[in-house]
Amino acid sequence: MAYLPRVADAELADRLAASGAVVVEGPKACGKTSTARQAAASEVLLDVDANARQAMAVAPALVLAGPTPRLIDEWQTEPAIWNYVRRAADRGAGPGQFILTGSAVPADDITRHTGAGRISRLHLRTMSLFETGHATGAVSLRGLLAGTQPQVADPGLTVGDLAERVAVGGWPGLLGWNASQSLRFVRDYLDEVQRLDLSRVDGKRRDPARVGLLLRSLARNVATPAAATTLAADAGGEGGPVNDDTVRDYLAALERLMVVEDQPAWAPHLRSKSLLRRAPKRHFADPSLAVAALRASPDRLLGDLNLFGLLFESLVVRDLRVYAQAADARVYHYRDNTGLEIDAIVEAADGRWAGFEIKLGTGHVEDASAALLRFAERVDTSRCGQPAVLAVLVGTGYGYMREDGVAVVPVGALGP
Repeated sequence: MAYLPRVADAELADRLAASGAVVVEGPKACGKTSTARQAAASEVLLDVDANARQAMAVAPALVLAGPTPRLIDEWQTEPAIWNYVRRAADRGAGPGQFILTGSAVPADDITRHTGAGRISRLHLRTMSLFETGHATGAVSLRGLLAGTQPQVADPGLTVGDLAERVAVGGWPGLLGWNASQSLRFVRDYLDEVQRLDLSRVDGKRRDPARVGLLLRSLARNVATPAAATTLAADAGGEGGPVNDDTVRDYLAALERLMVVEDQPAWAPHLRSKSLLRRAPKRHFADPSLAVAALRASPDRLLGDLNLFGLLFESLVVRDLRVYAQAADARVYHYRDNTGLEIDAIVEAADGRWAGFEIKLGTGHVEDASAALLRFAERVDTSRCGQPAVLAVLVGTGYGYMREDGVAVVPVGALGP
């Protein structure tokens, strides 16, 4: 299929204009190479080009030679190339010399840190609903952060459509595939992570069966702050819990593969005496990976609305991350010791922030709005500032402002 524009395209162009090299990182098959190719003038694919890998040992300059920007794909297969790129950037040939893409973080972080000031990083995620054409983008996250009040017609997404989008995910290579083909692809993807990729990332041997149990535990606990002890109990299976440190090692490897991406807790100044809970929420890089880990399907999600609701939240958090990155913002969550939780907090670099509750059905809008207002009362706005917006993101329906000042936004209208 023809390349579909990505929200990150503009960020890549900006980073190339300001840095000698840009690293595009993200999970395998999220579209890094295709996105980089839109800006590249030449390329070398290290994961498939054996000659290039051999050249790295004797004449690495040959690998870097070519019209710029030069794409070096899957650079982590030859981590030594990092220092050659850094030195080339040091020679002052100008910005935008190289684009490096990678789907795993190399073990030697010390050498990678020497790229500070020379090499910029761009995190690419799977495609949002807006990028795949399943959302109109009529309500902009950037606009919400600027105080724009939403008013939009029902974009037409049904609950069944959302179940399919959660199960199929935002993998660009699956556009045009049917649901059955897509489900098989994502299951095979996760099986490969379980059997091979997790060991390849750092050379450690890991039990694929226990990795599978951990992945299923993460899927059952998606969009929750599940503790390592909970995951350890599940990963042990009938043999009893595995060591917490073992689970943390597995999680660290999954993070390096960019298969999981936790959602950190927001730490605002509070007026009240409530105590903040700082555990991150667990998410896969794409909600379809959780569906694959559970061997589920769109029909099964429709029959288990509790699970569907959590996976829908994970999908929306993925989309918020895509749009927030374009607005120089980050996505957090809020949770305190009184049981009050807010699903997503988007905070921009300039201090503007917004609070979002995420609800699959419109029947929960009233309770979600009340929670947002209680939350806003606890935040010390003299230090954090007033929220740009408090909003309930819903699966279906219209976008509008409630009388209490809380916005309601259908996810099918949300965009960057």
